[in-house]
Amino acid sequence: QVQLVESGGGLVQAGGSLRLSCATSGISANINAMAWYRQAPGKQRELVATIQSGTSTTYAEAVKGRFTISRDNAKNTVYLQMNSLKPEDTAVYYCNAGKATPWGYRPYDYWGQGTQVTVSS
Repeated sequence: QVQLVESGGGLVQAGGSLRLSCATSGISANINAMAWYRQAPGKQRELVATIQSGTSTTYAEAVKGRFTISRDNAKNTVYLQMNSLKPEDTAVYYCNAGKATPWGYRPYDYWGQGTQVTVSS
């Protein structure tokens, strides 16, 4: 059974940094990519970054150049390094397991509980 546990959220001032972690277990062979999503109050959940089994990554335009997704296969953990944070980055951040396809990232219904990130101005 796939389990995802996020950690690392918190309150930070604008311009600051945070590193989110997603500890994974039970990852099955049909999963070849991981992603971070976020959901701000009153808004839909949006894709932030993806990473494939190798090192190929993608980013939403809003976070390019500020966020970095990475993975440590030995620790079964996916990270999201967030720098130069802005108030508009405030959201609950979720880890997801899915599949990279020629048409983009396909999320499976495997989600963590989420971790709150609040950026004050």
